[in-house]
Amino acid sequence: MKKIAIVQSNYIPWKGYFDLIACVDEFILFDDMQYTRRDWRNRNQIKTPQGLQWLTVPVRVKGKYFQTIRDTELDGQEWASAHWKALVQNYRRAPHFEAVAEWLEPLYLGPQETLLSRLNRRLIESICRYLGIDTPVRNSWDYRLHEGKTERLAHLCRQAGGQEYVSGPAAREYIDEQVFKDMDIRVSWFDYAGYPEYPQLWGAFAHNVSILDLLFNCGPEAHRYMRYVQP
Repeated sequence: MKKIAIVQSNYIPWKGYFDLIACVDEFILFDDMQYTRRDWRNRNQIKTPQGLQWLTVPVRVKGKYFQTIRDTELDGQEWASAHWKALVQNYRRAPHFEAVAEWLEPLYLGPQETLLSRLNRRLIESICRYLGIDTPVRNSWDYRLHEGKTERLAHLCRQAGGQEYVSGPAAREYIDEQVFKDMDIRVSWFDYAGYPEYPQLWGAFAHNVSILDLLFNCGPEAHRYMRYVQP
């Protein structure tokens, strides 16, 4: 039974995002959706001695009220060196910082993308490679899009050959499971509860930070603190 997940791209997402990728047979980045401000599309959190800190990628939004994620442009390139500096300052003492920095630093200080969706995908795929996740990642525009919120998801799943659609629990508020049932597609809900804590810098443990926190602190042992990533 081929499992499909369809999710908007996020900037350096948390560990649960990658467990969702690892548990399916194809992962579709749903970046034909409208870009939303103050969301996970262009920002995430890291830990610092002063508490949680947002790393936000600046994007061009003025007058672009209905632009899609795939069409959202980055606003300048200075942010990349600033984000890398923040990562170095706050994680250089982590046990696996140097090993992770070897492949991560060029993504920040090398040639830069101009579109948010491409940036997110490049980082997501690089992190997947480090974790050994080999799930194919596709774009929603690789397929034909249909009208209707649930209908669009169901038809994407069918076009990808999926018999099971795996969704995060927040989508229960708007997904009409009957639409999937009518297309003979099973819907299952991913459970993000119960993650174990791992050795972490800077005070009280925080689960909902970027996965970079886990990689810097645990390196090749990161899979021990995830659900579906295999060693």
